[in-house]
Amino acid sequence: MENRQVLLARRPSGRLAADDFSLVTGSLPEPAEGEALCRTILLSIDPANRAWMQGRTYRDQLDAGEVMAGFTISEVVDGNDTGLSRGTLVAGDGGWQDYAALPARRLRAVEPIGPLTHEMSVLGITGLTAYFGLLSVGRPQPGETVLVSAAAGATGNVVGQLARIHGCRVVGICGSDRKGRLLTDELGFDAAVSYRSDRFAEELRQACPQGVDVYFDNVGGPVLERTLGLLRERGRVVFCGAVAHYDGDDRTGGISFNPGRMVVRRLRLEGFLVSDFLPEWPSARTALAGWVEGGSLQVLEDVVDGLDAAPTALVGLLAGDNVGKRIVRVAPDPHDPERVLGGR
Repeated sequence: MENRQVLLARRPSGRLAADDFSLVTGSLPEPAEGEALCRTILLSIDPANRAWMQGRTYRDQLDAGEVMAGFTISEVVDGNDTGLSRGTLVAGDGGWQDYAALPARRLRAVEPIGPLTHEMSVLGITGLTAYFGLLSVGRPQPGETVLVSAAAGATGNVVGQLARIHGCRVVGICGSDRKGRLLTDELGFDAAVSYRSDRFAEELRQACPQGVDVYFDNVGGPVLERTLGLLRERGRVVFCGAVAHYDGDDRTGGISFNPGRMVVRRLRLEGFLVSDFLPEWPSARTALAGWVEGGSLQVLEDVVDGLDAAPTALVGLLAGDNVGKRIVRVAPDPHDPERVLGGR
């Protein structure tokens, strides 16, 4: 049996391109002691994939010749005396490949609530990031204005919907009028603004006439610069991502903002990792699943089929062509015989 792998062919200079990757085929890995052999079902495509190529973050830097890293949902095909039964679904860091030998202690058993893709979007890292970033870090109050960048993306759309559920006025920043209409017409945002508009600064002020109480930042860069001046007294900025600084050589991204204004307005700027809240994940998943079942939280997923499509899926994501959570379906869901590769 063969194992296809997508390697980082070279560390990109400038913007990422599909030919910065290579697809190779080899033999199945042999799990060492404490490892389980896992078959990849779903692969998460995230902006952070690009950041991992630029230097150490919360993980080691990726180098040329290595299997491209990525979060996966996989099926255990050989538990190798680790206590994991064959057929168990697990979440882990399996990378861009059909099969991976992974340390069992770093795998999390997955018991799907609804479609398996939800375990990678609204009930997975994406939804949990939105949940804790907004509710535990941003701490919005009913009636406050919450502004979200990359609002039609994987995390941003959930953040905005959660803010609406909690009684806030919600404004989304996105990349097109089409995405803006999706936010307001289907997801219940109060307003949406395209950062590509020639009148972006003016339209943003008009969409937030009373200022901003919580800004959930997924992008950094010029969009962050524009929003800082809109923050009200005791405003909060939640730093979740910095897409504007990932795809290229410039990673400085300094903020040009008067510190005195931060003092006078008593502003709080805070970053976080979803792993900070690990003990609270089960209760958050229960809450998210309840809102999905009740219809107040819509699920946006952008599923692409085939491991070989992963490079173009990531390049497209960085260009903003996705709506919702981008996922690569590497193999059919083994627990759903009706679903075949190519189906939605």
